[in-house]
Amino acid sequence: MEKVTLKDKTFRLSIPYEKIEKAIDNVASQINADFSGCEDIPVLLCVLNGSIMFTAELMKRLNFNCQVVSTKLTSYVGTSTSGNVRQAMGLTADISGRRVIVIEDIVDSGNTIVELKRILAEKGASESRICTLLLKPEAYKKDVKLDYVAMEIPNDFIVGFGLDYDELGRNFKDIYMLDE
Repeated sequence: MEKVTLKDKTFRLSIPYEKIEKAIDNVASQINADFSGCEDIPVLLCVLNGSIMFTAELMKRLNFNCQVVSTKLTSYVGTSTSGNVRQAMGLTADISGRRVIVIEDIVDSGNTIVELKRILAEKGASESRICTLLLKPEAYKKDVKLDYVAMEIPNDFIVGFGLDYDELGRNFKDIYMLDE
């Protein structure tokens, strides 16, 4: 589909699924190289709801044992971030003493990443790395290092492949940008 309409907004195709798949292949190769032969069982922390599709696709490509844990943080209202991150659902497992790979759908302001790093340190993770499908470099001004970035994109509002507009559009396999 070239265009989709969700509620009062129209979005046009921005990133086709084939390009998303290639980016996930590349980021999975980097993670596999870093965790190859690991004796421990790292935790993949799926940040709900946006990261579900990315986490599922990434997991299929990882060649080491790992455990999937989820959490949910919220900061968006409509098409803009409130800047106010709150934990809507705590971690679904104990991560103390464990290496954690945070799986994010998108990093823009970075407020969620800063809060997640704080939570993981507080919960006793031995290490935490950040993996994001998408990064908006012009919006990201935090000091937290992003260990794995699949794709950099402009600072546009997007939906699809897990990303939503008022909880709609997550199911699209392609990514669409707001068409204004």
